[in-house]
Amino acid sequence: MSEARETAVYTHGHHESVLRSHTWRTAENSAAYLLGALKPHMRILDIGCGPGTITADLAGLVPDGHVTGLDREPGILERARTVAGERGLTNVDFAVGDVHALDFPDDTFCVVHAHQVLQHVGDPVRALREMRRVTRPGGFVAVRDSDYAAMTWYPLSPGMDHWLDLYRRVARANGGEPDAGRRLKSWALAAGFTEVTATSGTWTFSTARERAWWSGLWADRTVASAYAGRAVDGGHATREQLREAAAAWREWGARDDGWFSVLHGEILCRKEA
Repeated sequence: MSEARETAVYTHGHHESVLRSHTWRTAENSAAYLLGALKPHMRILDIGCGPGTITADLAGLVPDGHVTGLDREPGILERARTVAGERGLTNVDFAVGDVHALDFPDDTFCVVHAHQVLQHVGDPVRALREMRRVTRPGGFVAVRDSDYAAMTWYPLSPGMDHWLDLYRRVARANGGEPDAGRRLKSWALAAGFTEVTATSGTWTFSTARERAWWSGLWADRTVASAYAGRAVDGGHATREQLREAAAAWREWGARDDGWFSVLHGEILCRKEA
């Protein structure tokens, strides 16, 4: 087993405003590029599973297989267990672990999946090598990450421009790479994969309900989550500047012509048989 350990700090933390987004995620809206490769018997590792909504969806799609949800934070796994229990799933379990040093033997899983994980880790290439190691020959590593620099919205907003610049600086100061989506294919090749299918997908928020939800969670996250403390403690922003960024989010969300798109890079990497 590798002795490497995570060096990056998770930028967002698990404030309610963060979990508001995480619990919205499903296999359909966040892992559609992977679903065609799934078979009922497969054994899946879901890295960075958080509150477990995607994990539970995957377990439902492999009724004759098994899914293990993995996260660094023990507390969030209690939420994931609750989600699985409420759905009556018996083919899923959860464990604490670090993607840089996975505590599983070689060739264990048919699929290793990670959604919005590599943007937050200190060594994404090493993480992918570990994911590859525990994947069975002929199996798949599936990764999806957003790309902050590629996020776009209308109407134009200097306040949100400032928010994006600040977020990217804070994320990089924490040891992550906020523009991970565009780098996934390159990282996969550096990790030793030779069969890589690289695609992209989007989330779009445009209706009044979507705008209110998306702008509200980001406004709250900007002033109240772990990110806010790290932005201030790291000297990147003052509390007043964070409040101004949150206000810009709410102003955008109130616009009838508001539109926001999040671009994600996606890779489906097959391990050589």
